[in-house]
Amino acid sequence: QVQLVESGGELVQSGNSLRLSCAASGGVFSSYGMAWFRQAPGKEREFVSAISWSGANIYYADSVKGRFTIARDNAKNTLYLQMNSLKPEDTAVYYCAGSPEMSIAFVRSPREYNYWGQGTQVTVSS
Repeated sequence: QVQLVESGGELVQSGNSLRLSCAASGGVFSSYGMAWFRQAPGKEREFVSAISWSGANIYYADSVKGRFTIARDNAKNTLYLQMNSLKPEDTAVYYCAGSPEMSIAFVRSPREYNYWGQGTQVTVSS
């Protein structure tokens, strides 16, 4: 059973940066497509970014493109999300997710992912 544990969320001021990490265990991380989603209070979970098992294919939501960078270190079984120029609307619980057979056509859908972390809170104050 794959376990995903996020960390790095905190309260920051608008314009600042944060780096989230997601540590994976119990599976073959290097073969999984991975993604970040977020969920704000009262809203549905939304796609943020995804990366293929090799790192060759990367996808971003329009709302974070140019500000956020996804990366993975397969040797460390860790997924990252570098978030720059943070805005109050980025406030949410951020989740990492993994899929052993990520389909390019569905990378933005939560249903594509079998494994989820517990989430880490990111709060951006204005």
